[in-house]
Amino acid sequence: MELTIRQAAIVKKLCWTLALSVVAVPFLFPFLWMISSAFKNANEIFGQPSLIPDVWRWRNFVEVFEYQPFARQYFNSIYIAVLVTGLTLILSSLAGYALARMRFAGAGLLMLFLLSALMVPEEVTIVPNFFLMKWLGAMDTHIPLVLLPVFGPHGVMATFLMRQYFVSLPKELEEAGKMDGLSRLGVWWKIALPMSRPALAAVAIITFLFSWNLFLEPLVFLSSIENFTLPLALSNFTDPYGSPLWHLQLAATSLAVVPILIVYLIAQRQIIESFAMSGVKG
Repeated sequence: MELTIRQAAIVKKLCWTLALSVVAVPFLFPFLWMISSAFKNANEIFGQPSLIPDVWRWRNFVEVFEYQPFARQYFNSIYIAVLVTGLTLILSSLAGYALARMRFAGAGLLMLFLLSALMVPEEVTIVPNFFLMKWLGAMDTHIPLVLLPVFGPHGVMATFLMRQYFVSLPKELEEAGKMDGLSRLGVWWKIALPMSRPALAAVAIITFLFSWNLFLEPLVFLSSIENFTLPLALSNFTDPYGSPLWHLQLAATSLAVVPILIVYLIAQRQIIESFAMSGVKG
């Protein structure tokens, strides 16, 4: 009887694996096609469909860096995404903890105003932000690409996520910290933050991806090719007539997804845990 139950479990697992593999094909195939086409020439990309190139053109990845300052643009995206992620983690955790634990007049109204910011599309605020950054003398710099995500709707979303998580933490641990002489800031640093690692991981990866994929703000605020980030750089692989150089675009895109895959593979479990634990609280 025990063997029969084990066999049934194995069959069930195989069925689920097969079903999920079939469902994953439509999502996985475009990615595989992109990687394959990164090693083809332009004519072969639009020729006979095949995932295996006739001739592997490793030269495509060299030409990506020769066509424009792609290494500089790659570094721009990395350091901006890291800086935005770090600032968002600090500010959203501080604000989220204050909204979750501190009682002050107008706290509910403040939270309502913050949540209302999530309903405003970025296309609506891009014009006033343009004039603001122009007045600050920040045009053609990376300052807008750091400030706008941190203090914009995405920063509000991060604050809300951290607030929801802090609400679920037991107050007894914080009270014990206060009895040991910790200040409010000390409780946040030594007790609340270490316990909120799943939420911090979720905010970190979501913020990193948001900054990494940002296109509208770089398009509006940047004009020098050396200051471009990857989304702008990918659209700049064109011939003199403005037609896309697909073999270079696909090679550059393949390189651009590497950090995203690394970040997601590292923090995927924390993301799932954070949404499961914080999404139903408060």
